[in-house]
Amino acid sequence: MGRTIDFNCDMGESFGAYTMGRDEAVMPFVTSANIACGFHAGDPTVMRRTVELARRLNLGIGAHPGFPDLRGFGRSDLGATVAEVRDDVMYQIGALSAFVPGQKLQHVKPHGALYNMAARNPDLASAIADAVGEVDQGLILVALAGSAWATAASGRGLRVAREVFADRAVRSDGTLVPRNVPGAVIGDLQQVVERSLRLVTEQTVMAVTGEIVSMPAETICLHGDTPGAVELATALRSAFAAAGVEVVPMGRFVV
Repeated sequence: MGRTIDFNCDMGESFGAYTMGRDEAVMPFVTSANIACGFHAGDPTVMRRTVELARRLNLGIGAHPGFPDLRGFGRSDLGATVAEVRDDVMYQIGALSAFVPGQKLQHVKPHGALYNMAARNPDLASAIADAVGEVDQGLILVALAGSAWATAASGRGLRVAREVFADRAVRSDGTLVPRNVPGAVIGDLQQVVERSLRLVTEQTVMAVTGEIVSMPAETICLHGDTPGAVELATALRSAFAAAGVEVVPMGRFVV
């Protein structure tokens, strides 16, 4: 039976003279863009350019806030307080919104360590939910499928898109395998396609320890900096079409 899914990718993560990912090549295959807001990556010029690319392709545009950690690409635990996280997320949503005149943002998806910590830390999860709700109660919060974070955000009245990952291995509790562990990032095309189809059509995935984990989701993510990201994105869209999966921006169906 066919399903509807959003296909998202982290974008706009270049900075100054440094280029990260292949945004222009990947964008035609996804339906939502998570755009870095200058804290872990990105800068004002990159933000403007990425928004313009996304608008031309009619993608759902979302803020991708992270810790203020350019050196560590937002993957370091900075030990920020709950209040600091709330304010930092609000600040970054506001920064990206300035480049989307006359159009509301579709969603907010935290990045890196902030995302992974929120899946385990209820206080941090609440701070992010508070920030999103204070800016715009109609924004969709993207949260890890199966996590208490996703459940709690929904309970606070926010629209929530539960997320799974095409190119990341998971543990038996559904959390992502840390990137410093071998095999955490999956680059094999056939493996990415097979596990993604299973996630979308059966809503399950095999953990690295062999357990079958239930992970119902509204959106699936492919990282733009994964080796072969363009080829992976192309193959995924073809596989979704062949399986009768409708791929559209999350804003069209997440309630």
